[in-house]
Amino acid sequence: MKAQSPPAVLICGAGAAGLALAIDLARRGVPFRLIEKLARPFTGSRGKGIQPRSQEVFEDLGVLDRLVATGGVYPPPREYHDDGSYTDTPFEIEPPTPAEPYHIPLMLPQFLTERLLRERLAELGGRVEFGCELIGFEREEDGVVARLVSPVGEELVHIPYLIAADGGRSFIRNALGIDFPGKTLGARAMVADVDLVGLNRDAWHQYHAGDMRRLMSICPLGGTDLFQIQAAIPLEGEADLSLDALNAMVAERTGLGDIRVQSVSWASAYTMSACLADRYRVGRIFLIGDAAHVHPPTGGQGLNTSVQDAYNLGWKLAAVLGGAPDRLLDTYEEERRPVAEEMLGLSTRLLEAQKKRGPMRRGREVHQLDIGYPESALTFEPSSRRGILLAGDRAPDAPLRGAAGCPRRLFDLFAGAHWSLIGYETNREIAAPRSDLHIHHVGAGHELSDDGGHLHDAYGLASGEWVLVRPDGYVGAIFRSDQAGALESYLKEVGLG
Repeated sequence: MKAQSPPAVLICGAGAAGLALAIDLARRGVPFRLIEKLARPFTGSRGKGIQPRSQEVFEDLGVLDRLVATGGVYPPPREYHDDGSYTDTPFEIEPPTPAEPYHIPLMLPQFLTERLLRERLAELGGRVEFGCELIGFEREEDGVVARLVSPVGEELVHIPYLIAADGGRSFIRNALGIDFPGKTLGARAMVADVDLVGLNRDAWHQYHAGDMRRLMSICPLGGTDLFQIQAAIPLEGEADLSLDALNAMVAERTGLGDIRVQSVSWASAYTMSACLADRYRVGRIFLIGDAAHVHPPTGGQGLNTSVQDAYNLGWKLAAVLGGAPDRLLDTYEEERRPVAEEMLGLSTRLLEAQKKRGPMRRGREVHQLDIGYPESALTFEPSSRRGILLAGDRAPDAPLRGAAGCPRRLFDLFAGAHWSLIGYETNREIAAPRSDLHIHHVGAGHELSDDGGHLHDAYGLASGEWVLVRPDGYVGAIFRSDQAGALESYLKEVGLG
């Protein structure tokens, strides 16, 4: 039996963010432990939307097809009026393009998303330690000493890095004294996953839109036979989430007596708030997901932003553990905190619009395809360059043709734990192949052809330019063929020297 290496990373919290980080570390060969204080997996649908950018992330992590096969698309909103009539509002969805292959948000309840992520993690040799809780830690120069408690007793473990993926009430964030400023948004709601009869599953049923005292929606949950009830509730007082109380609420707010909740599989009440941690890093401790930012549910940004936190941090941890400069890890907060701030603003604006005007109109901004890191310390390009795609932008997909005649995709070339260097109509080499850097050439006489012009349309590269794509699918840098020295300096900074 192969001896196990001591863990380099301890991830506290096995929600979507913790699982995504564990998968990314596992495929990079980074030893870790993933602990979850709950004795068994979460069973609710708190987050149920997977946006197009997260679908690209999950494709790279090797789980997207399973998520799509298990879930489904959002049904169209059906707004009921006081006279008993209703209006269906079809979702306005742009068709996919060669550069953006996913444009349709996927509906999948959180417990199913996490189950599929655990299965993917198991394929990579990882697992969740349920019933294991962090109860204390001490920071040291070379790592963190963590005190864990589980059914087998207490233990002390020393790890180089500690990750707080432990939710909005994060023990780690509170113990570090990191401020978590924010505001309550003047709304309180309940959510329940129920077995319900009397409604069809072809619509997202919405009642009393625009009335934040009586607002209620009943949505069929993709991948299950359940419905999710979401409803506004009073700001004060105990929330009654019993079967009888839910049936009374449904009858009162729908005005119908033939819709019946038969059982409740999960229910929760919460006050809507928007909070953002002042810091994402304290030495060797990092915050991801809800430990770093808490969103209202409007716009479906919380789970997606959390998964993308993990996707940003994973490759940087692996690089530094492999010898890259520690300052690479500073770019995690530099890049991801502004994104969370922007997404919190978007979710809050959508909630205010819902209060005033009724059903939300979710446009392209919720898809997260336009998120980028143009101000990051990791971006580089010639100062004179002007283009439709710049360093820091999301790297688009494009269909290509291999020299042997078979179709290829840029996303297929990017998939995995490596960096990608793409030369466009180049006539000389700019770098030598090395571990974790895959080099490809596009153009006449090279391995790949841009027959449809899709790569040129999406990237706007000039002949002789090279685009360097990060492991998380963002353009790190763009170089001319005469900038080999600049490229080597960049690669050294990210651990590929």
